[in-house]
Amino acid sequence: MTGEINLPRRRFIGAAALTLAAAQLGVTGVAAKSAAQAGIPAITPDTNASFASLKQIEAGVLNIGYAELGASDAPAVILLHGWPYDIHTYVDVAPLLAEAGYRVIVPYLRGYGTTRFLSAETPRNGQQAAIAADIIALMDALGIEKAVIAGCDWGARTANIIAALWAERCKALVSVSGYLIGSREANKMPLPPGAEHAWWYQFYFATERGRAGYERNREEFARLIWQLASPKWNFDDATFCRSAAAFENPDHVDITIHNYRWRISLADGERKYDDLEERLAKFPMIGVPTITLEGDANGAPHPDPATYAKKFSGKYEHRLITGGIGHNLPQEAPQAFAKAVVDVDRF
Repeated sequence: MTGEINLPRRRFIGAAALTLAAAQLGVTGVAAKSAAQAGIPAITPDTNASFASLKQIEAGVLNIGYAELGASDAPAVILLHGWPYDIHTYVDVAPLLAEAGYRVIVPYLRGYGTTRFLSAETPRNGQQAAIAADIIALMDALGIEKAVIAGCDWGARTANIIAALWAERCKALVSVSGYLIGSREANKMPLPPGAEHAWWYQFYFATERGRAGYERNREEFARLIWQLASPKWNFDDATFCRSAAAFENPDHVDITIHNYRWRISLADGERKYDDLEERLAKFPMIGVPTITLEGDANGAPHPDPATYAKKFSGKYEHRLITGGIGHNLPQEAPQAFAKAVVDVDRF
C-alpha cells in the first residue's frame, strides 16, 4: 500500500475528515463525483474480465510485461499499479482511455506478473527511486517522450517522483492519495500509537518471521489487505484471483519486503540511486498539471488532502470520490479515474 511514515503528512483519517479537507480545497464530494462522471461513458466496475493480450519489452534492468491499448501514435498515458494489486487495477480504466483517443500503457512493476530481471545478479531492490527509474526506462524503450502519468498506491508514488524529477517526461499527473514522495530520514519520527497500528504489516515485514509468513501466505495476506483497505468494495473471488496470479512472480516477495524495510532504514538501497533519493528527501514541488483523488472509504493509511495541496505548484484540483470507494480507486471507480486523466490532460 501507499504511505511513508511522516507525521506531518501521514495519518489515518475517516470519511468525515476527508470531506472537510476537500471542502477546504473548494471541491465537495458531490461536486467532485458529478464532475468526474461528465464526458466519460458510464461503466460498471469489473466490466472487463482481462486485457486482450500482453507484450514484453527490455527496458533498463528489466524485461517488462505490459498491456497496451489504443493507437500507437496517439498521446500516451501510463497507468501504474501498487501493492498488493496488479495491472487489473486498470482493466476498466484503460479501455475508456483508449476509446477517448489515448495510447494506454499499463506495466507490471518489478516483482509482479510477467516482469522479470534480465540478470540474476541485479539486486531485488524495491526502493522508490528504482521503481521510478524503471518507468523512465520503459518510456525510452517504447519511444514515449512524454505522457500523462497516473497511479495509485506504489504507482501514485512512482508517478509523483517522475513528475517531480523528470517533469519534462510528464505532461500531467493523476495521483490517488496525493503527494506520496517519501524520506527515510522523516520516517524515523515515531507516530502516535493509533497511526503506528495502521502500519502493522510494515512491522511484520521487518522480521524474518514476517518474510516467511508473506512467502507462505501471500494470497491470504493480499486478500486481507484488500478487505482492510477497501472495506466497502465487494470484490468476488474471480476478481481477486485474477490479480493474485501476479504475486507468483519469483521476485515478488523480495521486492515487497525490501520496499517496506528500505522505508524504515532496515535495508540499504543501491548507490546509483543516492542522488535521486537525496533530491526526493527534500520533498520537491510538483509543477505539472495535477488532479489528486481520494475515495470516501479508504481504509489504508493516507494523508489528509489539506496537508499536500501546496506541494503542487501548477494547475491543481483535488476530487473526493464518494460512494464507498476505497484504496484501489481506479478499479472501484473507473469512470471517475478515467475522467480525471482526460481532464488533467486538458488543463
